[in-house]
Amino acid sequence: MQSNPRLSALVLLGLVLCAGARAEVRVGAPFPALESAAFTGGLPATAGKIVLVDFWASWCAPCRDSFPFFTRLQQDYGARGLVIVAVSVDEKAADFESFVKRFKPGFDTVRDHEQRLVREVKVPAMPTSYLIDRAGRLRSIHEGFRGKPTETALRKAIEALLAEKN
Repeated sequence: MQSNPRLSALVLLGLVLCAGARAEVRVGAPFPALESAAFTGGLPATAGKIVLVDFWASWCAPCRDSFPFFTRLQQDYGARGLVIVAVSVDEKAADFESFVKRFKPGFDTVRDHEQRLVREVKVPAMPTSYLIDRAGRLRSIHEGFRGKPTETALRKAIEALLAEKN
């Protein structure tokens, strides 16, 4: 039985396209543009900045624990070029608004009300943080929030990125 080169090429193309559709954001790859998502809430300027994108939900206990730490991070590193954007995956606006009102974060919070970015990134768990360098490439992923170990790892990663020369 002879193979059909045209059919083989189409099958190969289909496999490549399907694999890309399922692909998640990987370390070293460009992070999706935040501006492409449908957010409730305004985005800060991120061009040329170190960006920490944290996905969270109002029902997530570790998320509640992480917010005071992220406020400290923003205070400690904001003047040096860190921007934190906390992306809520809450479906109900009232849940998002209540959480933000209660915890008063010292960083930008938005709600991915159409779940566009969370689907594109394929966030594995709440919370998960993505640390992005000044060129827009994903440099590290931090799944969960485990107190001091997470705080230490994030500070070390942020310090390393801030020390890099462009």
